[in-house]
Amino acid sequence: MTGHIERGLTLLVAGTFFMEMLDGTILSTAAPTIARSFNVSSDAIGVAITAYLLTVAVLIPLTGWLTDRFGVRRVFLVAIAIFTVASALCAASVSLPELAVMRVLQGIGGAMMVPVGRLTVLRVTDRSELVRAVAWLTWPGLVAPVLAPFAGGLLTTYVGWQWIFLINLPLGIAAFIAALRVVPRAPAAGALPLDSAGFALSFVGIASLVILGSALSTPSSGVALVVVSATVGVVATALAILRMLRTRHPLLDLTAFRIESFRVAHAGGGAFRLTISAVPFVVPLFFQDALGWSPVEAGSVLLVLFIGNLAIKPFTTPMLRRFGFRTVIIIATTGAVASLVLTALVGRATPVAVIAALMLFSGVVRSIGFTAYNTLAFADVPGEEMTRANTLSSTAQQVAAGLGVAIGAIALRAGLAIAPGEGAVEPYQIAFAILAALTVVALVEAIAMSRSVGHAIRPGSPS
Repeated sequence: MTGHIERGLTLLVAGTFFMEMLDGTILSTAAPTIARSFNVSSDAIGVAITAYLLTVAVLIPLTGWLTDRFGVRRVFLVAIAIFTVASALCAASVSLPELAVMRVLQGIGGAMMVPVGRLTVLRVTDRSELVRAVAWLTWPGLVAPVLAPFAGGLLTTYVGWQWIFLINLPLGIAAFIAALRVVPRAPAAGALPLDSAGFALSFVGIASLVILGSALSTPSSGVALVVVSATVGVVATALAILRMLRTRHPLLDLTAFRIESFRVAHAGGGAFRLTISAVPFVVPLFFQDALGWSPVEAGSVLLVLFIGNLAIKPFTTPMLRRFGFRTVIIIATTGAVASLVLTALVGRATPVAVIAALMLFSGVVRSIGFTAYNTLAFADVPGEEMTRANTLSSTAQQVAAGLGVAIGAIALRAGLAIAPGEGAVEPYQIAFAILAALTVVALVEAIAMSRSVGHAIRPGSPS
């Protein structure tokens, strides 16, 4: 397959990524309706959202070992099956505890499905075509969080909240059949001994940090929960890192961070993902609570962001090849900061056309930034290290995306503390300003990176 992309396989993996990302964000729109059906408060539904994100985050480190032990084809097929069956069980749930358990099962499938599928694509794609392949794999992460509020609102309003999960059944069955046809057969590489201690420490550390983010974003959380989760999370994560640096066969091989392109993609790239992932959460609330729009109006304008994502996509690969990663990432991060600052200036008197144009611009810079960072991550990773680097990258990206919504909620909570007032514009303006300040971290690192970074996958002329 040298010299080209296996398009069928790439599209299949992109589709499964879309399913996984959509289910990570769509539930929040239906929370009030589900709460009424289970006779609980709306904020209690957060446990079902957290259960899914937490499971995906803590189990991704196992995917590298599972792939080496059983082979990518077998693990990928099992992951799709688990995710699809769990989706049906989520729809059949009759209580919140039952839904939370089914979401954990769904998260197990999601944790394996995306990184293993992406690894398969990386293995069969020639390095010169890596930019184009990753561009295809990036769009679900951009589209799903934007479509989720609108799709969730429509499904919940017109056919019932169960269909948020039931739509995965035909998609999952189709993906399973397609995987049987396009995922190549390859012998398992043979797994090294499992780093049980590293997994346990990583599990506790990541879980505690996700719980911390949830606690900080929930007004009803007690101080004790915040302190305990922060302490356990920092200590366990630090011990996990020390363990992985010292043991012979670590669960996560951190040596990939010695490569500048990989390091930049997950340091500045992590800050970029955190703040940009927060936007689809904060913006719909801003439109409805502060500007007084209906859910359909808010979702419709947010779809313009999705249009910006797709409109720029055909031009992203030529841009990277023509100008290089450093220049393109500086442009994307500068644009992201500018879009957040401009959003912070929006008020009730701002014309809808101006807001729509701002969402379009935000979608363009999001798309450029995500594609550039995701491609840069593997630009200089040697082929023999790809499995370990892919597992590390998937873990870092999932944690950043999972905490993105929490960062948005924390920024909004800070805005409410500074400028309290139900339905006021000012708390949201403060939240957007905070997110803009955090995005500056990515911009600073982009400016500091080497001009030649990622040169290995730039053929020299756009195609």
